[in-house]
Amino acid sequence: MTDLTTTTTLPDLIELATQKLHDNDWQAFRPGVTAHWLYREDNGGPAAVILKYEPGARVALHEHVGYEHLYVMEGDQYDEYGSYPAGSFVINPPGTRHSPGSKTGCVALLIYEKAVRFVDPN
Repeated sequence: MTDLTTTTTLPDLIELATQKLHDNDWQAFRPGVTAHWLYREDNGGPAAVILKYEPGARVALHEHVGYEHLYVMEGDQYDEYGSYPAGSFVINPPGTRHSPGSKTGCVALLIYEKAVRFVDPN
C-alpha cells in the first residue's frame, strides 16, 4: 500500500505511517511536536496524522469534538488518564479533554473524526 485512494485496513494504515516516518514532509504542530498528515479534510473533518513528540513535549489542553483513535507506534505517551507505552490503542470519545505528552519522546498515529478544539491555545 502506498496511498489512501482505496479502502484501507488499520494494519495497512499503520504500515503506511511506518513508511512515512522517514519522509521530509513534517510540519510544526505544537512546540516539540511535528506532524505528518496522511489525509485530512480542509473543513476540520476526518483526518489521520502521525505526531512525533520530542522528549518532554506536551500538547495543550484540548477537547475532542468527535472520536479520536490513537495508536502509540514508538516510545510512550501520557495524559491525565494514564500512561500508554508503544502498542497502546486509545479511544478518546467526544467531550473528553486532555493534554497528552511524552517524557521520553514518541511517535503516535491519530485518526480522528473531527478536528479538536483547543481549550488552551499554547
